[in-house]
Amino acid sequence: MKTSTLWLAMSWLAALLGVAPAKADPLNRLLAGPIGTFTVAQNGSGDFRTVQEAINAVPDMRKKKTTIFIKKGTYKEKLVLAGSKSLVHLVGEDRDKTILTYDDYNQKKNRFGEDMGTSGSSSIYIYGGEFSAENITFQNSAGPVGQAVAVWVAGDKAKFKNCRLLGFQDTLYTFGPGSRQYYKDCYIEGTVDFIFGAGTAWFEDCTIFCKRGGFVTAASTPDTARYGYVFRHCKITGDAPAGSYFLGRPWRPYAKVVYLNCELGALIKPEGWDEWGKESNKQTAYYAEYQSTGPGANPAARVKWSHQLTATEAQHYTREKVLRDWNPDQP
Repeated sequence: MKTSTLWLAMSWLAALLGVAPAKADPLNRLLAGPIGTFTVAQNGSGDFRTVQEAINAVPDMRKKKTTIFIKKGTYKEKLVLAGSKSLVHLVGEDRDKTILTYDDYNQKKNRFGEDMGTSGSSSIYIYGGEFSAENITFQNSAGPVGQAVAVWVAGDKAKFKNCRLLGFQDTLYTFGPGSRQYYKDCYIEGTVDFIFGAGTAWFEDCTIFCKRGGFVTAASTPDTARYGYVFRHCKITGDAPAGSYFLGRPWRPYAKVVYLNCELGALIKPEGWDEWGKESNKQTAYYAEYQSTGPGANPAARVKWSHQLTATEAQHYTREKVLRDWNPDQP
């Protein structure tokens, strides 16, 4: 017997006996609103008070999109989206006032007295495929204490639109080898290697904010992947001193990073790229730019092993090709 039918029967029996009926299963609150939508509100006005409760309520292996609308507030939670929960769409009420945050970091001790490590430090883990987020701030609030990840993405076809990713070292970990990730109109800040990992990611119209000094990217692109990171029409800016940032360094030998029509601030070093102290990386890593602008654009001074693309070469870097025919504009 379905829960709703059972509850009606119990209500009828309770009326005969003159007692108050039991409340229905809280999950049946969905029947009063759009199917496949949860609301999270700290004041209890939604379906859940915490984001993780809403994530846990998403049916495993669901084939349709589940939207989780998160009302304004600072939610201090360490979040995990399991691989069995696909097509989950997080939507914030206000980008700057809907904040998902936690404060773990690399050398913080777990309950067994062991270092959490970089991967263990993330504020949110995204394993589920076809995840999307919009109008949300994701944050690691540990501060400048070394590696402290805000967002860790392993699932394929992950999409972020109009989001802020806040942290210091290692803010965004594009973990998943072979995963495709899309960042549109996002603000991403950090210090050292604050966009790093093995995934293939396309950044469009994003603001990349560099704090202090360091490296924008530390890609670990697999040797079997044709594309790593592509930044298109992005603004590389920040409050770091002039000449204090490299565009990238290779965390693994076959790192691939390309900047297309990006505006580079004065904080970018004239040489542009670093080989991470390993001469052989100069032969294996692929770093390139196409028509960079701004005071940090200095093609003549770039390291000789990097590339300035021709118009013909730049045509190989379309969103369709980089993301292997995935169209993130489709709902």
